[in-house]
Amino acid sequence: MKLRLRTKFLLSMLLISAGLTCTSLLLVRRSVQHQEKNEISADLQNSVSTFKNFQRERELTLSHSADLLADLPNLRALMTTHDEATIQDASTPLWQLAGSDLFLLADNTGTVMALHVSSPGLTRQMAQQSLAASLKSQDQSGWWYGGQHLYQVFLKPVYFGSAAENRLLGFLVIGYEIDDGVANQVSRIAASQVAFYYGDTIVRSTLTPLHQAELAQSSLRSAPAVPYAEEIHLGDEHFLGTSLELAEHKAPSVRLTVLKSYDQATAFLDNLNHLLLALGLAAVLGGSALVFLISHTFTRPLGDLVSGVRALEKGDFHYELDPHGGDEVAEVTAAFNRMRTSLLKTQQQLLDAERLATIGRMASSVSHDLRHSLAAIVANAEFLCESRLSSHEREELYQEVRTAVDQMTDLIDSLLEFSRTRESLRPAFGSIRASVDRAAQTVKAHPEFHEIRVVVRENGNSAGWFDQKKLERALSNLLLNACEAVSRASGWVEVEITQLSGGVEIRVSDNGRGVPESIQKTLFEPFVSCGKENGTGLGLTVVQKIIQDHGGDVTIERTSDKGTVFKLSLPLISLSERSLGGTMEGRLSTPPVGPVIRSDRQ
Repeated sequence: MKLRLRTKFLLSMLLISAGLTCTSLLLVRRSVQHQEKNEISADLQNSVSTFKNFQRERELTLSHSADLLADLPNLRALMTTHDEATIQDASTPLWQLAGSDLFLLADNTGTVMALHVSSPGLTRQMAQQSLAASLKSQDQSGWWYGGQHLYQVFLKPVYFGSAAENRLLGFLVIGYEIDDGVANQVSRIAASQVAFYYGDTIVRSTLTPLHQAELAQSSLRSAPAVPYAEEIHLGDEHFLGTSLELAEHKAPSVRLTVLKSYDQATAFLDNLNHLLLALGLAAVLGGSALVFLISHTFTRPLGDLVSGVRALEKGDFHYELDPHGGDEVAEVTAAFNRMRTSLLKTQQQLLDAERLATIGRMASSVSHDLRHSLAAIVANAEFLCESRLSSHEREELYQEVRTAVDQMTDLIDSLLEFSRTRESLRPAFGSIRASVDRAAQTVKAHPEFHEIRVVVRENGNSAGWFDQKKLERALSNLLLNACEAVSRASGWVEVEITQLSGGVEIRVSDNGRGVPESIQKTLFEPFVSCGKENGTGLGLTVVQKIIQDHGGDVTIERTSDKGTVFKLSLPLISLSERSLGGTMEGRLSTPPVGPVIRSDRQ
C-alpha cells in the first residue's frame, strides 16, 4: 500500500503525541501528588502562623481596651459604691463602650459585682470560679470556659488614684468569645476546616456534625501540638491536620486544630488528566490542520493587500504593508504603497491650500475692517485739528474716533478669543439676569437701536458661577445681531431666562427677517456673514466659543421670515454647591436695570 507524504506525517504526529501524552500523565500525577502533600503541609503551617498573629493582635487589643477602661473616672467612681446592684446596672454603658463579648467587674476581694455576656450560658458562679483561678495564677490574660462558651480574657486591676499608691478598688475583666463567627473567619483565612478544643472537648468547629463527632473520637484530639501535618480519616474523606496550643503550660489545655482535605486538594488531578488528553488530541488535530494551512502562506500577502485597499477606502493612509520576496504579489504591494504615498502627499497639499485660502479670507476681512476704522480715525483726527470747531463738534468727532477704536478693539478681541482655552475663564458668582440687562444696555447705547423694544423675562433663579464679562460679550453679540435683523420702527427682541436642573436656558427671540437658508448650516463658522455692510462674521463664532467654554451649547431653535430664536444651554454651579458664605449673595440684591428695558418676571 502506497501512502502519501501527508498521511505519513499525520500518522507520525498521532503516535508521537499519544506516547508523550500517556507518559506525561503518569509522571505528572506522581509528581503532583507528592507536591500537593508538601503544599498542604506548608499551607497548614502558614495557617497556624496566621492565627498566631491574629491572636497576638487580639491580645494587644484586649490589653489596650482594659487599660483604657480601667483608667476611666466613671468606672473608678462606680467601683467606690461597693453596691452590687448599682454596679451591675451602671456598668452596662461601659460594656457597650468596650464592645467585648464578656465584661466583668469584681471588688478588691475578687467577688464578682457585675457580669455582662453577649451570649447566655456563662453564669455568675462560673465566672466567679474562673476569676478566682486567674487571680490565683496571677495571669493578666487567659482563657475562661463555661456554659459551652470559650472566652479569651484580659484582667486589669482598678486603682483609686495612681497604681503606685496601691489603693485597689477591684478588678476589670474583658474578653472575646471564640464563637462560630471567629471559627468561620479563621477557616476562611486558612482556607481549611478548624476546631477549637478546651481540654478534650470541641468547643467550636467548621466541620459537619458527622466529621466533628469522628474527630472527637480520633487520636488527634489528645495529641500535643506538632509542627508537622498528620493524616486523619473522617468518614470517607482524607485530611491532613496540625494543632496549635493556645494556652501553653496550662491545664486544661486550649488548642486550635486546622484540617485540610487532601481529597479535595487532589481532586483536580482527574481534571488535569482529562486536560492532558484533550491537549494531546488537540495537538494531533492541530498538526493535521497545519498541513492544510500551509497554503495560507501563499494567500496571506493577497489578504494583506485587500486589507490595505479597504483601509485606504476608509481614509487610513498609514496602514502598514510590507512586501516580501520578489514575486508578482510583492510587486503589486510595492506599487500600492507608492500610490498610497502619492495620494497622501496630494491630500496634504490640498489641506495646505485650504489653510492658505482660509488665512487669505481672514486677512482680507480683518484688513478691510481695520482699514475702514483707521480711515475714520484719520479723517476725524484731521477735523479735530481745525481751530474753528465748537466744543460740541469736537465732542462728536471724538466720539466717532472712540467708536472706531472700539470696533478695532472688538475685532482684535474676537480674533484672540479663538486662541484662548477653556481654562482662561474667570468664573464668579452672579446673576444671569444682571448680565442680560447689562448686555441689553450696551446694545441700546447704539443710537440706531433706541426705538427697538427689548424685553427680558426670568423664570426661576438664574444665579450661579460663570465668567460674567465673557457671557455679557456673548449676549451682546446675540442681541446686536437681533437688533440689526429687525425693523427700526416695529422691531422687538425678547430674552427669556428659564431655570433648569443644574443650569439655565436662555432664548433670544426677534421678529426680524430670519437667517438665510444659504448660511444656516455654517452660521457659527468664522467669517460667515450675510446682508451686513460692516459685518466680520465673527460674532456668532465668539458666542459659540464662550458658551462651549462654559460647558454649554448654542443652537438655532427656529428661524423664518417671521423671526429667529437662538437657544443657549448654560450649566451653572449654585452658591451652596461651592460652600460659600452669604457675601456673594449681596452682589445680586440690586441688579442694574436700565430705564430703556421693560422687564416682565414670570
